[in-house]
Amino acid sequence: MSTYTATIRWARATSDDFAKGRYSRAHSWSFDGGAVVPASSSPHVVPLPFSDPAGVDPEEAFVASLSSCHMLFFLDFARRAGLVVEGYEDVAEGVMAKREDGRMAMTLITLRPKVKWGGEAPDAEALAVLHHKAHEACFIANSVTCEVRIEQ
Repeated sequence: MSTYTATIRWARATSDDFAKGRYSRAHSWSFDGGAVVPASSSPHVVPLPFSDPAGVDPEEAFVASLSSCHMLFFLDFARRAGLVVEGYEDVAEGVMAKREDGRMAMTLITLRPKVKWGGEAPDAEALAVLHHKAHEACFIANSVTCEVRIEQ
């Protein structure tokens, strides 16, 4: 078993009218390796100026986390298959929608990985197998309830 930590910090500006909801949602995420990431609520959820579009919002982080996990397993499975990956880019997308029970949730994540191969690229079937194995192994994908699609 492994444990992971993140420290989330927010402080109210003295001029904020907290009781009326007129306060900044900008905050930071600090991780054990030293990275500090500016964060905020999504402007889709909390309108400007109370959210910071330059900060990473939890929904974006969720999508990035799943995409990153998939990529890391994909790279490992490609390596084990004797393939060389020179580059990997994924313009991943998450859809937030109302579920049948009325709650808002991420209902669909679409990964769109584009792989640059060093040497011979695998055929479409072998590539699909690599992505399937990566998806099955991904810790984050195993932790979510929404549909995850991989488009090549």
